[in-house]
Amino acid sequence: MIVNGQSAEIQPGETVASVFERLGLSLAARGVAVAVDGEVVPRAAWPSFTLDADSHVEVLTAMQGG
Repeated sequence: MIVNGQSAEIQPGETVASVFERLGLSLAARGVAVAVDGEVVPRAAWPSFTLDADSHVEVLTAMQGG
């Protein structure tokens, strides 16, 4: 599985929420979005959205500035 462009030891069937825990991020964090295989996953689905062995996960955070 690929997380933010790097190979990750995540088991198939784990959820987006478990990936957050591995990254040390809070599920309540503001300004965070998750895309799996190029599709945005709604925040409400993070605890139940399961990942495949070949999933590509991107965790994006909003940044201020210009």
